[in-house]
Amino acid sequence: MSSDRDQARFAFLERAGWGGVDPVALPGDASTRQYFRLARGDERAMLMDAPARAEAPCCPPDATEEQRSTLGYNAQARLAGSNLVAFAGLAQALAERGFSAPRILASDADQGFLLLEDLGDALYARLLPGQMHEGRLYTQAVDALAAIYRCSFSDRVTLDGQEWPLLPYDAVALTAEADLFLDWFIGRYAGVTIDAVARAEWTEIWTRAFQRLENCAPGLVLRDFHAENLIHLPEREGHGCVGLLDFQDAVIGHPAYDLVSLIEDARRSVDHNLAIPLKARFIEKAGIEDAAGFDAAYAVLGAQRNAKILGIFVRLAVRDGKQRYLDLLPRVARHYVTNLQHPALMPLLMWTKAHAPAVFAEAHK
Repeated sequence: MSSDRDQARFAFLERAGWGGVDPVALPGDASTRQYFRLARGDERAMLMDAPARAEAPCCPPDATEEQRSTLGYNAQARLAGSNLVAFAGLAQALAERGFSAPRILASDADQGFLLLEDLGDALYARLLPGQMHEGRLYTQAVDALAAIYRCSFSDRVTLDGQEWPLLPYDAVALTAEADLFLDWFIGRYAGVTIDAVARAEWTEIWTRAFQRLENCAPGLVLRDFHAENLIHLPEREGHGCVGLLDFQDAVIGHPAYDLVSLIEDARRSVDHNLAIPLKARFIEKAGIEDAAGFDAAYAVLGAQRNAKILGIFVRLAVRDGKQRYLDLLPRVARHYVTNLQHPALMPLLMWTKAHAPAVFAEAHK
C-alpha cells in the first residue's frame, strides 16, 4: 500500500495534468528534497517533492541573532529548507531576466510539490572531462554568473501569493556555517575538542576577515553554483546556454562566493590552470573595480565555504550514514589550506596550525 505522501504526490500530478504517469525517482543528494522524472511521449517534466516541516524552521526576516540561534541552523545560516516559494519564486525571477532556470509548470507550495521544466541530463559534471572542453564550459558559467551579478533583483520573490525574502548573507550566517568545521570536522572527525578560548579566537578572526567583504556592492548569491548544478544547453542563446539548478538558498552577498563554488568544487577537481583566468574574466565581466580587494574576498569566502563543507560532509557521514562524503574530504581540505595562504588570512592560518592540524594531514591524502 502506498504511503500518504505517495498519494499526495499522485493527487498533485493529477491536478497538474500528469495523472497516470509514473514518476521515476532520481538519486538523492544531501538535502531532504526528492526529484522524479516524468515522461509522456515526447513530453518531459520534473517533479520536486519537498515535504513541509522536513527541516528546521527558516529565518524570519526580522529575527534577531538570539532568535535565529533558538530556531536552529537553517535560521542561523538563512537556508530555505523545504520552502518551495524560495526556489520557484527565484526560478521565475531568473527566467524573466533571460537565465535558464526551470520553468514552473504547476505548484502546490503548501503541500510541497513543484512540477518543473526538465532541462535534461547534460550536467557539467557528466560532460567533463571527456565530452566537452572544460575551459569552454567554465567560461560560459563565469559569464552567466557575472551577468546575474549585474542584474537587479527585488528583495523578495513570490509564488501562489506567498513571499520569500532575499536576505543578506550576513556575518551570523557566515559564522554559523564556518563553525561546522569546529563541531564536526575537528570535533567528530579529528576527535579534538576546541576550548572556549580557542573558539572565541576563531570567531574574532572571522569577524575581522568578513570586513573584507565590504569592498564591492552585494548581489544575488545562488550559493551552490558548481558542476553538478549546471546544465549545458547549447541550443539556447547567450547566458541561457547555462542551465541553473539548486538555488533555493539564494541570498544577497559578495559575488566571489559563487565563483569560489564553481572553481573550488568539492566534488571534482577543476584544472588549476583555469583558476586565475576565470577569476580575471569574472572581474572584467562583472565590472569589479578593485581586483586586489576581490581577490582577498575570494580567499576569505573560499576558506569559509570550504570550512563549512568539511563540517557538512562529516555530518552527512556521521549523522546521516552517507559515508561516501568522507571520500571528498581531502580535496576540500586542499582547497581550504590553499585559501589560507592569502595574506588576508594569516591569522586563520596560524589558528589552524595551532588548533586544527588534522586538516593539513587530510589535505595531503
